[in-house]
Amino acid sequence: MTPKTIHSPNRPPVVIAVVLFAIAAITYWDASHMTARAAYGMSASAASYFVALLFAVLGIGHLLSAFKPSDVEVETADWKAVAWVGLALCGLIGSIWLGAGFIIGSTLLFALTARAFGRRAFLADLCLGAGIGLVVFLLFNKLLTLALPQGPLERLF
Repeated sequence: MTPKTIHSPNRPPVVIAVVLFAIAAITYWDASHMTARAAYGMSASAASYFVALLFAVLGIGHLLSAFKPSDVEVETADWKAVAWVGLALCGLIGSIWLGAGFIIGSTLLFALTARAFGRRAFLADLCLGAGIGLVVFLLFNKLLTLALPQGPLERLF
């Protein structure tokens, strides 16, 4: 009989799972405290409950992968790329919070995320991000009649 070896969990997936469970709990709590209800169909809280469920499922998947034995050596994280993506998300949130609007925020998100993946053409990425942001804004705002955060550029349309 072969002795069983104790397998210690892989730390990064465990940490990510804990963060995902926390986000799921916060999203669930927020959905349970929504006061606006729909007269017919599903309300906004239904989508939030669904998102909370998806976060919980992702957390479970990360926990399963953390305790699964693997012979593959884990690569080290590229913290510079992680910082660029974090800066991109902060740029999106900050531009919306400061009133610059969706198009500028999505432009920053696209250009800084492209930089995180190693692309060096920042000006071209800004132009591409602005074009994509404009198309997405027009699709949501004009075609679907859903309101996105407006800034000075969005008020032109």
